[in-house]
Amino acid sequence: MPEANADSGTVVAVSRHGATAVLELARPEKFNCLNSAVHRAIEAALDAAEADPTCRALLIAAQGKHFCTGADLAEVQALRAAGRFDEFIALGHRVLCRLEASPLPVVIAVQGLCLAGGLELALAGDVILAAEGAKLGDQHAQFGLVPGWGGSQRLPRRVGPARALDLMFSARWLAANEAQDWGLVTQVIPDAQLRERALDYCTALASRSRPGLAAMKRLAREGADLPLADALALEQRLALEAMAGPDVDEGLAAFGERRPPRF
Repeated sequence: MPEANADSGTVVAVSRHGATAVLELARPEKFNCLNSAVHRAIEAALDAAEADPTCRALLIAAQGKHFCTGADLAEVQALRAAGRFDEFIALGHRVLCRLEASPLPVVIAVQGLCLAGGLELALAGDVILAAEGAKLGDQHAQFGLVPGWGGSQRLPRRVGPARALDLMFSARWLAANEAQDWGLVTQVIPDAQLRERALDYCTALASRSRPGLAAMKRLAREGADLPLADALALEQRLALEAMAGPDVDEGLAAFGERRPPRF
């Protein structure tokens, strides 16, 4: 994958850190607001990462002070005036669903503000790591808007309906520690260490079996919406499929030889 560059036209800088693909929102002067170009760049980078067998994890981070303060309202207003706002909603919906369904583990590193569409982007990931100074919230109600990129559905599934409605109704910002207490954020990290610790986390994931992590992700995502009996049946089927794969051969051999596996 290409290395990150300083091209002023770059809206998402893409680089590699070992087996981790790193996608950085690169519009710090716009607080990394999401426009159509950003969504398309995320999707293209995701396509490349998934097609690369040497890529085993995906980190989404952001340049500058803030992770993302939502949709680019200049583009929203222009598309709404042109009667094409539905295209903007559909594009963001497609890209975030692609992230959620990706076989790769998707880690989100949040600093500064993570609001509205930025929160929806974070919720499409699997693990959210937040800097101590981060603030997370949903701003839609403040402006008469309704979430359109999955926030109204993914947030209740992450923190429960009552807390999700509180956050959406109030438009307040959660401090990182409170977000962790809610289960929205997985880890809170000192601000200066966020990138290093996020890369370390992804490096650990990248040492695991790619098919194994993909199966676990599928079980956690799909199983939550299935009756328990059906979810358990899916788990049994995927466990048996994994047992027949070469990664289990390597994992069991490594255990017997008391060495790290080489997936």
